[in-house]
Amino acid sequence: MAEVESSQRKLLHRRTITIEGYERDDGHYDIEGHLVDIKGYDFPVMNGIRKTGEPIHDMVLGITIDADMTIIDAYAKTRARPYPGFCETITDHYQSLRGLKIAPGFTKAVKERFGGVRGCTHLTEMIGTLATVAFQTRYGSAESHSPNKPPHLDGCHALDTTGPVVAKFYSQWKVDKK
Repeated sequence: MAEVESSQRKLLHRRTITIEGYERDDGHYDIEGHLVDIKGYDFPVMNGIRKTGEPIHDMVLGITIDADMTIIDAYAKTRARPYPGFCETITDHYQSLRGLKIAPGFTKAVKERFGGVRGCTHLTEMIGTLATVAFQTRYGSAESHSPNKPPHLDGCHALDTTGPVVAKFYSQWKVDKK
């Protein structure tokens, strides 16, 4: 979308998602996501009105992974929500991320566990991005010393194993075009 030149705009909705990855002293990694939605106007919720700029959603989802990208701990918190007494009752279910490995099949497993009424739309949306940040957090650490092909190779256009980026940065995984 091109930048709008008109000054005749009114903010209706802002979603901010921040995800951070940390290395721990015990060799594990913590990945923490924070989602905040606000409205640019007073907004009715179940227990009253949220004033302009007050969070409609303020949610946190965190996972701890081991060196094999297996989730060994998970938690969710709902600080602000439009339906108090209901939204937050699903947060404990996100502990069932424990045991999942961030690898092929992860997205399918997440949909099976948290799709539809088995989860919160907003928390579930963050899971995929947490998984991506888990890879980014580990990138350049244990992964770069592994004898196995890094899982992000052939995962996007730039990291095509037949291309120049892989030839330069991952020469041992360079494949000649057929």
